[in-house]
Amino acid sequence: MSGGFLVAVADFTARFWGVRGSIATPGPETARYGGNTSCIEVRCGPHLLIFDAGTGIRPLGVELAGRPPFHADLFLTHTHHDHVGGLPFFAPAYDARNDILIWEGHLGPDTDLHEVMTMLMVPPLFPIPPTLIEKSCHYRKFIAGDTLEPQPGIRIRTAPLNHPNNATAYRVEYGGRSLCLVTDTEHRGGGPDPVVVELARGADYMIYDSSFSDEEYPRFRGWGHSTWQEACRVAEAAGVGAAVLFHHDPSHDDAAMDAIAAAAQAMRPGTLTAREGMVLDLARP
Repeated sequence: MSGGFLVAVADFTARFWGVRGSIATPGPETARYGGNTSCIEVRCGPHLLIFDAGTGIRPLGVELAGRPPFHADLFLTHTHHDHVGGLPFFAPAYDARNDILIWEGHLGPDTDLHEVMTMLMVPPLFPIPPTLIEKSCHYRKFIAGDTLEPQPGIRIRTAPLNHPNNATAYRVEYGGRSLCLVTDTEHRGGGPDPVVVELARGADYMIYDSSFSDEEYPRFRGWGHSTWQEACRVAEAAGVGAAVLFHHDPSHDDAAMDAIAAAAQAMRPGTLTAREGMVLDLARP
């Protein structure tokens, strides 16, 4: 599925392994945009960052499993199923030679990420014990709003999002370029969310929760998601280079996504619509 969307590998890239929200939707009607849930691989020079561990992290793991042992920083926006449900199927997590540091900033001081992730793999819900990933996977807590430096030369700003049980937005800055990931979030009335606008201000790319259209949104108020039109409005308010529509609703098949992509391009030229296998060359203006 990725053949038409890859660009030359550069020092700063983002590859989409899962672009769907809420639940995986495999099948012929979603084949072109993809049916896996959220997972984005970001390469900053030699460093591997992964954002979210939805079902898209499984094919990423298949590719990584054939490579030498590695270190990865895995940043979770939050721990709803569509953002963590792929971790038990991430093959590199079972190889003790790998070092995977899992970050979260949304659970608060009284909830431990290790305990939450362990719940994904307890019987009778999962047959493989969580102890098998504990030699490779380690955990790091922060508070949404902190600035992180996971590796030399990488600066990550964070911000809290408006989502049930909380969520975290990320802004990755590397080599003078920047990428924002803003999912899952529900926009507020009265104009773009100032927290999101400030985080995204001047970013080269902003990946944004575009689950619904403005017309659909009133039926889903309170679910914690936004619209593709709001993605364009936020990008304009923040002076973002290009918005990237993401976290596609499971009811939006390829035909619906084609229509959304065309309408978003008309509303704000340069807007992209994420597909599995698509790669952003973040190092290139």
